[in-house]
Amino acid sequence: MKLKTNSQGLQGTLKVPGDKSISHRSIMFGSIAQGQTTVYDILRGEDVLSTIAAFQKMGVKIEDDGQKVIVHGKGFDGLAQAQEALDMGNSGTSTRLLSGILAGLPFETTLFGDDSLSKRPMDRIATPLRLMGAEISGQTDKVKLPMTIKGSKDLKAIDYVLPVASAQVKSAVIFAALQASGVTKVVEKEKTRSHTEEMLVQFGGEITVSGKTILVPGGQKLVGQEVTVPGDISSAAFWLVAALVVPNSELVLKNVGINETRTGILEVISAMGGQMQLSEVDDVAKSATITVRFGSLKGTEIAGDLIPRLIDELPVIALLATQAEGETIIRDAAELKVKETDRIAVVADALNAMGAKITPTDDGMIIQGGTKLKAPKEAINTFGDHRIGMMTAIAALLIEGELELERAEAIQTSYPSFFEDLEKLSK
Repeated sequence: MKLKTNSQGLQGTLKVPGDKSISHRSIMFGSIAQGQTTVYDILRGEDVLSTIAAFQKMGVKIEDDGQKVIVHGKGFDGLAQAQEALDMGNSGTSTRLLSGILAGLPFETTLFGDDSLSKRPMDRIATPLRLMGAEISGQTDKVKLPMTIKGSKDLKAIDYVLPVASAQVKSAVIFAALQASGVTKVVEKEKTRSHTEEMLVQFGGEITVSGKTILVPGGQKLVGQEVTVPGDISSAAFWLVAALVVPNSELVLKNVGINETRTGILEVISAMGGQMQLSEVDDVAKSATITVRFGSLKGTEIAGDLIPRLIDELPVIALLATQAEGETIIRDAAELKVKETDRIAVVADALNAMGAKITPTDDGMIIQGGTKLKAPKEAINTFGDHRIGMMTAIAALLIEGELELERAEAIQTSYPSFFEDLEKLSK
């Protein structure tokens, strides 16, 4: 598709779509809890729809009237074997978290996904779940999809040090631990998003978190709840960057989730001198209104324990850095290589094709700022990665001429109304 280019500025107010991570977990916790769970402001992107479809195939009644989603929870024991393999689409979150639930169920389930998801490694969840007693087989030593899980009612608690900073792996172990005998101990490499831990408590569960150490007792029973999903900061990130880099822009973003394990991008914007203010802060819902406007920026260094708190935002942060004065260095982000695409290579290739000066490294990028972007000679391909698609659409606002985006439909996985919102905010 042809993208909108050469923007004269973005103005307006936008309510950001529901947080994808919390939307996934609301369906999962609602399904394994007893009784009814009502979810408001859920994201209806393709990834979350994959999660809903999977639990429906396991016998959970899930209703959506367009205003709210109602999950009629059945508890772990009420989940039934699906009559067919479960299609995870493009969703790594669906696959990895669901695997933790399936690990404790006394039947066999096969999971498969699209071309992009089938390239992503699942050994990182297979290893701890096998230690707990599940049988898991997949393609190659990386246990790629299609993957078959034969669960066990006799899961045992383990002590496990996560080899990677991954909220998905942590969450898979927590879901399995809820069904195990004994207390499971998980030690994180770096602190990652805490949605699973917080939602477990909301649903009446027990968990102890001390620094990077998490203790989860087994044999727990959960109870259905009401969940209101805050806006997704990963989706808001594209508008934050757009307003910062497109001249004559000022945007007001409502209901943005500001869970402290997700706000790394806000710290980067502050470090770069971006014009940004938070208001209407809700400490209970962990959300706020963010106002952001165009202004000068300076390069910075992004590394260490900051990386897990902005890993999904790094593609659009790379775009932000191309418009800052000086050099920006991203380190300790090798996890980008095993996302929907190798995001280090794909981001660098896409932006360099537009005139940026980005040097990819083994674990990040070196970005020379102050570069004027231009129309690329060839179309930019998302390679099925929604964040590459949205990053490219924001970059297009800075160039003159035409920019063609291939496989733009990938954006549907997380932000179905993205182009409608872009049109609404454009002058």
